Amino acid sequence: MSEFKYLWPLQHRNNFLFTATAREFSVEEVPLYPFSGEGEHIVLKIRKKELTTWEMVTLLSNHLGVPKREIGYAGLKDKHAITLQYISIPRKYESRIKEFKHRNIKILQEYIHNRKIRVGHLKGNRFWIRLKRVQSLQRDMIESVLAWIEEYGMPNYFGVQRFGNSGNNYLEGKAIVDGELKVRDKKRREFLISAYQSYLFNQWLVKRIEISTLLESFQTSEVEKIAALPKGSLQKCSKQKHFFKLLEGDLFMHYPFGKIFYEELEIAQERFLKRDIAPTGLITGKRVKRSIDEAYQLEKDYDIIMNAIGSRRYAWIFPEIYEKRYIPESAWYELSFYLPKGAYATVLVDFLKGNLFE
Repeated sequence: MSEFKYLWPLQHRNNFLFTATAREFSVEEVPLYPFSGEGEHIVLKIRKKELTTWEMVTLLSNHLGVPKREIGYAGLKDKHAITLQYISIPRKYESRIKEFKHRNIKILQEYIHNRKIRVGHLKGNRFWIRLKRVQSLQRDMIESVLAWIEEYGMPNYFGVQRFGNSGNNYLEGKAIVDGELKVRDKKRREFLISAYQSYLFNQWLVKRIEISTLLESFQTSEVEKIAALPKGSLQKCSKQKHFFKLLEGDLFMHYPFGKIFYEELEIAQERFLKRDIAPTGLITGKRVKRSIDEAYQLEKDYDIIMNAIGSRRYAWIFPEIYEKRYIPESAWYELSFYLPKGAYATVLVDFLKGNLFE
């Protein structure tokens, strides 16, 4: 069993069924920018199923004669889903596109653009999911959690699929960082190390949610003792209106994207409530800003020295719920929603389900 642990702000259990298949799960990329209509690249809007993004790129490379390195994509999409995403190829291969056919890949639209699509060049993703075995009680619980999400948002964990089929590939990443394992393949080595970075981020987020949860029921002085924080470090948390409590020294980003910056706590609280900014957590590594003061007292335990590029990731996100549809005769609940890039639809499903691993 995986050692990975989630912690949820809401304590509940919901035994509906969700299976990530093309019948129950779809995702569509939202581009970061409009395509220019001129330039040396063709952008293809593609619908695929039962293929990873890498498998799709390999197929296109083989059929069109385009070197893989010249094919651009913004993000990796689920294999077991209907996915719509954008890829770019040099315009000199344009004449070969009409000849391409594959039963699991359909080219829906073509655009002209002046640059190659790069990883991260998307605003976010639209999702559609179907939940099964949803009786009236389960429906009420789902809608109660959705109401909470619409009011407060939700934690931005990395999904469990980030950690491989066994759920513990981050242990190999840790072994590489600790010098106990050598992996020659560069891409695999980087992937395993990034899984370890993701694990550390999740564990930090577990700790922050635990503190926020405790502050709902206990005095700040009691929580400070439990969290081994200096006396008075949580004093300013008691009057904060948002569930996720901000700390002195937190680093923020404009939401849903923007630069990293420090902000005075009183101002940050109001901007967070307005969803203008959101707090960030550390993806440990080189060349990345660290939080300071009380925030770093909690962050430092997950700040491991390693030869990898670090970054900051939103700790908290605000999903946009588009449509909710309950079909009682089938016991189905269908949900359409939007998440910013890097966020996992399966984490939202786990939130609805009440999955809690301790």
